[in-house]
Amino acid sequence: MKISKDFIKSFIFILLTGIILYSCNATKRSLVKVDEDQLIITRRYVGDYIEYRNTDPDDFTGYNLIWIRTTQDSTYGKISAFGKKCEFTPGDRLFLRRTYLSPGGISGYWIYRIENDSLNYKLTDYQHDRKVPVQDWF
Repeated sequence: MKISKDFIKSFIFILLTGIILYSCNATKRSLVKVDEDQLIITRRYVGDYIEYRNTDPDDFTGYNLIWIRTTQDSTYGKISAFGKKCEFTPGDRLFLRRTYLSPGGISGYWIYRIENDSLNYKLTDYQHDRKVPVQDWF
């Protein structure tokens, strides 16, 4: 039984087309996975700024804290952040932002901040007003 050259060419063409289509499909699936990873919430609206008060540092921590009050005080309570004074202006839209830092490459941690369009303050890990860890808001 003799196989014609046209049959071999057609078979190779179909085989290569199948391989290319399969590899494109696999690449498309991996791109979808990357898009799903980007859906992690990193910014959350916490209300409009109303006012703040300052807490002087205690002997143990040595940090100045500001307690920020927003229009969504019933949900978040007073938000505690590091700083001596707060330079937000009343009515500013405030957001919580979390950023993942990985200095060693293998493991990392989240940094939480409260911000408007131009200023930001680092949050304390534990929100004392509602006795809630800040990561629970995300």
